[in-house]
Amino acid sequence: MDLAQLTSDLNALRDRASSAAVSAPDTAALDVIELDVLGKKGELTAILRGIGALPAEDRPRVGAIANEVRIAVEAAIGLARAQLGSAELATRLTAETVDVTTPGRPIRRGSLHPIVETARKIADVFAQFGFVVYEGPEVEDDVTNFQMLNIPPDHPARDLWDTLYLDMEGRLLRTHTSPGQIRVMHQERPPIRALLPGRCFRYEAVDASHASEFFQVEGLMIDEGTSMADLKGLLDQFAHAMFGAGRATRFRPGYYPFTEPSVAFDILCVICNGEKCPACSRTGWMTILGAGMVHPVVLRYGGIDPERYQGFAFGMGVERIANLRHAVGDLRQYMEDDLRFLGAFR
Repeated sequence: MDLAQLTSDLNALRDRASSAAVSAPDTAALDVIELDVLGKKGELTAILRGIGALPAEDRPRVGAIANEVRIAVEAAIGLARAQLGSAELATRLTAETVDVTTPGRPIRRGSLHPIVETARKIADVFAQFGFVVYEGPEVEDDVTNFQMLNIPPDHPARDLWDTLYLDMEGRLLRTHTSPGQIRVMHQERPPIRALLPGRCFRYEAVDASHASEFFQVEGLMIDEGTSMADLKGLLDQFAHAMFGAGRATRFRPGYYPFTEPSVAFDILCVICNGEKCPACSRTGWMTILGAGMVHPVVLRYGGIDPERYQGFAFGMGVERIANLRHAVGDLRQYMEDDLRFLGAFR
């Protein structure tokens, strides 16, 4: 192969590659042209292998021509790539155009169940006074559920709880959250500020105001010098947080085996504001919870010296609080999974 032949082949390669670059349909075709012409195994490399057959004085000239061919082909491919890339980008942007004024797809938004929401609200209020949430088992034994709460087997107060027993060994579904008091006293040392929410069970006929499955929140505070005044002040603050700052409250005498003295805690009727409507049995007041000073017997069962420490406890039905907050007249609605009802609490 002589100098004239190599020069002719290089010029022909330049013209052919430049023409192919100009007529390439897309950037992918340009990549193929670049690899076929300028790659390590491309046509330019194959032509340059013939340099070895030339006289020594002709080789630099062929090298210079080959370099010019490379530069020309790269320039043609670069120009075509810029033009094709702009066209492809414009096509892509057109295809992917989004009308930002079009309404988006609606997202189905859920909400907390009103019982869960109410229990959390109660916990949030008492957390401001240092109360910590504890959880207890739903399956209890007779000793913890009754006897350690000053309710022995022959106590008439047992008639107040229609208990669901699980076996002959005394295991049962807890009838209230009060056994959590004993568990907390065994677990912690005074000062104690505990809140015990949970599900309870009783064998009752289901109607608008009764259920065999319901939720309670138990509160317990034990410290030196704790008094009824502390209990009254705490419950006043709770009532104001849940039902409004101006809501009047009162204590009435009550009875619970595990507290002495015991009280019922009332608020001014949220329906009639004391005007004596049917909702409050025409008394002007609504009872929202029971409370009292922890009985010394219960403190001893909890391993706490009643001569040194005093405490109070209170318990409320979560459904009762939710009914008053949301004006719900039938607690069966909470368990019926009616989305029309539950959606009202979003």
